[in-house]
Amino acid sequence: MTNGTNGTNGTNGTSGSDGGTDGRITTAPLGAGGPEVGVQGLGCMGMSFAYGPADADTSRATLERALELGVTLYDTADSYGAGENERFLAPFFRAHRDEVVIATKFALSIPPDEPTRRIVRNDAPYIRQCVEASLERLGVDVIDLYYMHRRDVNVPIEETVGVMAGLVREGKVKQLGLSEVTAGELRDAHAVHPIAAVQSEWSLFSRDIEANVVPAARDLGVTLVPYSPLGRGFLTGSFTDAGQDLTPDDFRRLMPRFTGENAAANAALLAPVRAVADAHGATPGQIALAWVQQRAAVHGLPVVPIPGTRRPVRVEENTAATRITLTDAELARLEPIAAEVAGTRYADMAFTSAGRE
Repeated sequence: MTNGTNGTNGTNGTSGSDGGTDGRITTAPLGAGGPEVGVQGLGCMGMSFAYGPADADTSRATLERALELGVTLYDTADSYGAGENERFLAPFFRAHRDEVVIATKFALSIPPDEPTRRIVRNDAPYIRQCVEASLERLGVDVIDLYYMHRRDVNVPIEETVGVMAGLVREGKVKQLGLSEVTAGELRDAHAVHPIAAVQSEWSLFSRDIEANVVPAARDLGVTLVPYSPLGRGFLTGSFTDAGQDLTPDDFRRLMPRFTGENAAANAALLAPVRAVADAHGATPGQIALAWVQQRAAVHGLPVVPIPGTRRPVRVEENTAATRITLTDAELARLEPIAAEVAGTRYADMAFTSAGRE
């Protein structure tokens, strides 16, 4: 992991180092003047939360393999398993502290006995309570990238970011991030303190941020960190109906896109993804990721998606997607998909920035 933006232009459309012959991925800057990170990060939520049972040893092997391949941005949150995800990741982070960029989040809690309920808080006492708890669970002295996970509209965003900026001054946090914010909220926040990254859902199935958030991020020098770039696994073809294919504790069963008639309609949209994959000798998931990675060149800003996985072989597959370049004809073939998706991202879209944009 290096500071600055020196290097050659890779397929990510931003300044960064070329991938080596050992399969390591290229790099991209994390915010204006921030550190270089692997152009693909790793979403760690599923290792202890939301996607059914996980094997701890396999998950630990996945973390190590990701690092070998140049993945340096690791994403977690205090709400993932009520802190269990941070605790699980702590030994890996401590063992590789100088090699990794730790991203975690505050603002959201999900009662274990009410998985559909979200409690969002952005007030100063809560933020300070959360950062201290995350530092303790992670076993580190400073968090590299600290996100506001969701927006509490009852608290001015300038006030929230002002508290977060105080954490930077105190040395508890290095960089600030926001998740699921509007373009206006991003600009207002950035005026208080530089924002390094915005995390929003961005995939072949979800493209609403392209209208306003992406241009704002480009103008401000903010890195886009797409979550769910594989459509929570649906774009890989790993399941076709969450209600039938996934375990009862998998939260995708609660998402409108992935069950019943919506799931059937959306499965039909994968035909061009599979066709492009066949042309490249790749998997549908690799094409979906290559499309997201190529948004950097299309929109002119750093893009570091964080696909989640719990298996080393999937990390190898995902990182290999950074070396796939889709042609203009292939991009055109994939272009209509998002507009035809049936169902919303969440059952309650008030949980996102969509209703505020």
